[in-house]
Amino acid sequence: MGRSTASNAGAGTPMPKGPSVEVVVSDRQRTRPVRSAAIRALAESVAQRQGVGLELGIHLVSPKEMARVNWQFLQHEGSTDVITFDHGSRADHLHGELFISVHDAVLQAAEFGTEWRQELLRYVIHGILHLQGFDDLDPVSRKLMKRHEERLVRAESDRAVELERVPKKVHARRKPRGAK
Repeated sequence: MGRSTASNAGAGTPMPKGPSVEVVVSDRQRTRPVRSAAIRALAESVAQRQGVGLELGIHLVSPKEMARVNWQFLQHEGSTDVITFDHGSRADHLHGELFISVHDAVLQAAEFGTEWRQELLRYVIHGILHLQGFDDLDPVSRKLMKRHEERLVRAESDRAVELERVPKKVHARRKPRGAK
């Protein structure tokens, strides 16, 4: 008996798969507890919205590590919010790495009157847009990129609250009454 599909079109024919998506998250920072699975789900959702395949490494790093990466690869001093490395993206399939400083997200959130989780969401989106070929070096390109970024931030904003990993509470055991 053939496999049925959600649309029941072409009984016995599997549904066409969307573009392949693989996202690996490495959390090497201690500024805020972050849910790696939520970061991965965000990147996957953005890729789906953009209709592209994705092979992406996301590195959440300390400001010290970000400053080192910033100097080593861009010859810029100090930490920054996000750095994108493109490893051969095509129009239909993005391949790269994002280095994101959660510490910078916290600082910029305070500066812009928003939450650090919202900034973190924005950085993931910003990096993926760079992999798609968007740039922010000149005013015209920056305006176009910002328009796409804002659209995606609005579409994905509900995910921001999921990005923070809430530590489990540890309850102290009480001594039984009368125990010394």
